[in-house]
Amino acid sequence: MEDLPDALIGEIVKRVSSTSDLSSLSLVSKRLYKIEAESRHTIHISCSLGPATDAIVSLCSRFHNLLKVDINYSGWTQDHGNQLDNHGLRILSSYCLSLSDITLSFCSYIDDTGLGYLAFCKKLITLRLNSATKITSSGLLAVAVGCKNLSALHLIDCNKISGAFEWLKYLGSDGSLEELKVKNCVGINQYSLLMFGPGWMKLQRFVFEFRNIYSIFESKDPSYVANCQYRYDFSCENLKQLSLRRIVTMEEIGLRSLLGKCKSLEKLCLHFVLGLTDSDMITLAQNCSNLRSISLQLEPVFCEGPEGRVCRTPLTDESLKALAGCRMLQVVELTMFGCDYAYPEIGFTQEGLMMFFQSCPIRDLVLCGANIFDDEGMKALSSAQFLQTL
Repeated sequence: MEDLPDALIGEIVKRVSSTSDLSSLSLVSKRLYKIEAESRHTIHISCSLGPATDAIVSLCSRFHNLLKVDINYSGWTQDHGNQLDNHGLRILSSYCLSLSDITLSFCSYIDDTGLGYLAFCKKLITLRLNSATKITSSGLLAVAVGCKNLSALHLIDCNKISGAFEWLKYLGSDGSLEELKVKNCVGINQYSLLMFGPGWMKLQRFVFEFRNIYSIFESKDPSYVANCQYRYDFSCENLKQLSLRRIVTMEEIGLRSLLGKCKSLEKLCLHFVLGLTDSDMITLAQNCSNLRSISLQLEPVFCEGPEGRVCRTPLTDESLKALAGCRMLQVVELTMFGCDYAYPEIGFTQEGLMMFFQSCPIRDLVLCGANIFDDEGMKALSSAQFLQTL
């Protein structure tokens, strides 16, 4: 071991993934202690680490080459002592100038002032905020302006983010964001996200989800004009992954308009999107020739049919016929909730499903709640020559 150069030992140390093993290794000798410290690029901070401020000073002094920091106070109580606060983030951003990936989860002591210190992390690429209850739009604007290399932003259960959304406008016009995930943030609606403007052109992965049922008080689209055909004036031709869940898109098209603009789309998840129609699927199939994966979770709504108003899942065989033309489609999930044999109905027929499964090179198939699918349908699946997982 003594004959090996430090650089080679450092490469060996980087391949040790267990934190306990790395800690044990650092106790073997002063040389290994130093090499391990210089090679450590990731640390995780949780409730068990305290006192928080003293601990962050010690960690940053030792591991000055940190690239990724995950701070997670899930399950924290007063008995654990104080959490890392704004001062702690200031120390982190001052010591670790190479930080590129930061996650803050359930950090109730950190507000906009603390988040603003991350603007000094000029190499920051990824920022994840999970249940950051004191963060507002002001803190996000400071990060957007200061971190020019930010390419991934995740916002989960951050309910104080609302207002003018200057941070979103700034990221759209001057930022380099390629991935945006917004989940369960009550102050951010789909029409706010349309303010991203030219940023949609750079975006490659987009997720917008709510966990709750549809709200009858869904915000309205300020650009909507009744009885006029209109479209949103932006392009998202580089978008490869799109996931929408529990959003309402009826007269005001909103984020549903993305389905006709994503020419590079490869993976699509549409879960309980109210207002989804066959026309959307036809437009999608016509424009997204690279589609490889689709997940549709549907539940009954009132629709107009040939025999009047019926309660069924919103998509019909017309959607399946359109999707059958997606010759690269390999992963499919079709889930129908709350349907019965008689009422409410499934919009698809078994014949439509059989045609779809036989037309596409499907390798992985999930079919849930399809009470119309019987043994005859299973026999048809046997002719799906690419199917590997059912």
